[in-house]
Amino acid sequence: MNKMERKDLLITAKKLPKVEKQFAEEYSAKMEPLISLMNETMLARKDLIEMVGENNVNMMKDNHANHARFMESIFYQFSPETLLDTVLWVFRAYRSRNFRSTYWAAQLNTWVTIYRKELSLECFNAIYPYYKWMQTNIPGFNTIAESNLELPLASH
Repeated sequence: MNKMERKDLLITAKKLPKVEKQFAEEYSAKMEPLISLMNETMLARKDLIEMVGENNVNMMKDNHANHARFMESIFYQFSPETLLDTVLWVFRAYRSRNFRSTYWAAQLNTWVTIYRKELSLECFNAIYPYYKWMQTNIPGFNTIAESNLELPLASH
């Protein structure tokens, strides 16, 4: 298989369905409790320090809040390029702070579990494709983030 490139990921990101306004609004209304649940769940993991590195728990919690707010903006105003470039930036930035690649799978799986319980079925079904896309493409994100490619360094 050929090496994953940004352009390949962008093609798949462009296929994500737009989230209807009512579901973006539901997500927004429940966002703060979702972030709290996310932090509680991740803090309870025995492998947390192994995944995020020493002294990075507060950074992880900041990431969860930033993730939820960023996804909220994507749900309201979808931009495949912004989604992809931000995910790549996050992978690269957090990797440089000793976050392990296992953190991303654990984080995304936890978000999905929480969303499945806390959001309406319709809202969950509207946003799940974004999480499935991110989960499916973790290897590609890692490959690109760890390469020497010049990636946009947005201030997300």
